[in-house]
Amino acid sequence: MTVSYDGTAYNGFQTQPGKNTVQDQLEHALLRLTGEELKIIASGRTDAGVHAKGQVINFHTHSRIPVERFCLAMNSWLPRDILVWDAKQVEDGFHARKSAKRKTYRYTIRCGKYIDIFRSHFEVHHPAPLCVESMRDGLKQLIGEHDFTSFCSTKTVAQSHVRTIYDAWIECEPMDTELQSFAMHIYLTGNGFLYNMVRIIVGTLIDIGEGKRSSSEIRSILEAKDRSLAGPTAMPHGLMLWKVFYGEEPLRP
Repeated sequence: MTVSYDGTAYNGFQTQPGKNTVQDQLEHALLRLTGEELKIIASGRTDAGVHAKGQVINFHTHSRIPVERFCLAMNSWLPRDILVWDAKQVEDGFHARKSAKRKTYRYTIRCGKYIDIFRSHFEVHHPAPLCVESMRDGLKQLIGEHDFTSFCSTKTVAQSHVRTIYDAWIECEPMDTELQSFAMHIYLTGNGFLYNMVRIIVGTLIDIGEGKRSSSEIRSILEAKDRSLAGPTAMPHGLMLWKVFYGEEPLRP
């Protein structure tokens, strides 16, 4: 299944004792729908306040509900900030996380005077000007296989910090003349991401956009393998798991 959710009200995706999570809501809906206590497998975790447009989950069920009716049936038991919008029957060996080839994350910043109140859950407001071209120059240097120790939390437990970024780009919406601001979307597609990796990359790009550091510093930050040299961790609500790839689909929308 492919799932979208507004992560504002949740303590992340993964089940945690005493916390409200997206996984809990999905498994509760499945219980109400099928009568089975099912454990779902997700393509990855998202932190508290982080959203998803294309989170992928899988599970095994004995339910006789036709697959083409599963989405509508699931949505009738889900809160309005979680939506299942695609369902497929797959081979028994499919694993939402292990079978994934690539993932794309998107981070959105609203640059300018006023926020857009209808999108404020999904955009981080930055009232000061940002140099988008300098940010693009810095982002390009992250493409390829690198050790991303400098761009992950010191709490990261992954044994290897080497990841490959296949593509990374920035798209800007037209200026909203009433709000005197525009939305900037930062996309990163890779074979995997470390804890807080995208948010630290974005925090570093914001430093570059503000002129606090040069775009050429990205290379030396990578080589240093030192978290203290990168920028701050950007706020969670601008981040969205955009798409998970299981084949060779085009990277860019």
